Amino acid sequence: MSEMKKDEIAEDQAQIGEEAIEAEIMADEIEALRAERDELRDRFMRALADAENIRKRGDRDRREAEQYGGSRLARDLLPVYDNLRRALESAGADQREAAKALIEGVELTMKELIAVLGKHGVQPVAPQIGDAFDPQVHQAMFEAPVPGTKAGDIIQVMTEGFMLHERLLRPAQVGVSSTPKS
Repeated sequence: MSEMKKDEIAEDQAQIGEEAIEAEIMADEIEALRAERDELRDRFMRALADAENIRKRGDRDRREAEQYGGSRLARDLLPVYDNLRRALESAGADQREAAKALIEGVELTMKELIAVLGKHGVQPVAPQIGDAFDPQVHQAMFEAPVPGTKAGDIIQVMTEGFMLHERLLRPAQVGVSSTPKS
């Protein structure tokens, strides 16, 4: 073999070696780019999921604000309802006759208050004497043994309770029988 061919072969081998090194470097760069792409895709998907969760939470918060935003005002108006009810209950027959127009005005005011509260989702919880005590909607103010009743029966209703949509705004205040089940 001539010296020239040996040089050409050596040169070709060197060039092939350099191309192999370049190909290896390119493969490493491609692998690094793929890893970076996968990481960016993962971060993008997480950001997208976070944005969706924020949107859902915002919708839920908006709905709750619409439904329950007036709960403080409604709670503050309940004593007005109680006072109007007490005023009507305290008026005797002769007082009702003497102040017929005044009593009628108080009754109309109370009906209007109930209608406005109802329009905004506030509904009364009006237990009856003899109903079973439910701690979810009733507040026991006292217990007393009353003949002819079972333990846990409502024996007196002091104030009505109120619900705002599905939430308890104020429990009904009741007296409960403590008569043992004998």
